[in-house]
Amino acid sequence: MPVMPGAEPFSADPDGAEVGVVLSHGFTGSPQSMRPWGEHLAAQGFAVRGPRLPGHGTRWRDMQATRWPDWYGEVARATDELLARYDTVLVFGLSMGGTLTLRVAEEYGDAIAGICLVNPSVTTLRRDAAFARYLARLWPWAPGVANDVAKPGVTELGYDRVPLRAFVSLTELWDVVRADLGRVTSPVLLYRSTDDHVVEPVNARLVLDGVSATDVTEVVLHDSFHVATLDHDAPTIFAGSTEFARRRHAARTTSGKPA
Repeated sequence: MPVMPGAEPFSADPDGAEVGVVLSHGFTGSPQSMRPWGEHLAAQGFAVRGPRLPGHGTRWRDMQATRWPDWYGEVARATDELLARYDTVLVFGLSMGGTLTLRVAEEYGDAIAGICLVNPSVTTLRRDAAFARYLARLWPWAPGVANDVAKPGVTELGYDRVPLRAFVSLTELWDVVRADLGRVTSPVLLYRSTDDHVVEPVNARLVLDGVSATDVTEVVLHDSFHVATLDHDAPTIFAGSTEFARRRHAARTTSGKPA
């Protein structure tokens, strides 16, 4: 199916770039939610990759045939591409993009210089989620979760419904990621919105308590909903993650540790 205008993947390789950053969007979303962040990083001299996850950015039915290894594989391919070109590579993710980012950190270890998570998901407290596996056999979708943005006039480009078979696969990804959080040793910068209608606060706590990284920073966002990369606090995320990436590159360069 044709990609929705604005949902296309993006990339940039500025002259003289020494740091690469992969940006992963969330479940039922699209690269549109990450593009302003990517444009900011590129303007600061970083190479960026903003992949479109399989089944996303077209129509919701296309997600029904995809599973979490498909989504992870796309982020891993972008990561591999940057690792082949740049000395320092970081991975940033929003919501499920944060879940995939955690999985990259679990699998790639010290090859990843750092990760930045915005409202990452690793579980849900919603009781109806426990029945999704059975409901998916009877009905294909549930009400959508996209576009949780506080800023007036801003719209996230995502599906208006949740494909239930894909959601069941997301819950399986949560199980895998939670079980391996102790493998995350890369430095972590985590942004959490206080008013998030999609991901509950317990998610950030599970991540912060579960990772083995010693360099961990949590930043609380008081003026944004779930899609904070498009919301009032976006400048805070962009500036903080830029400083984080520069600090991680400087540390890696000083130590002589290869990416």
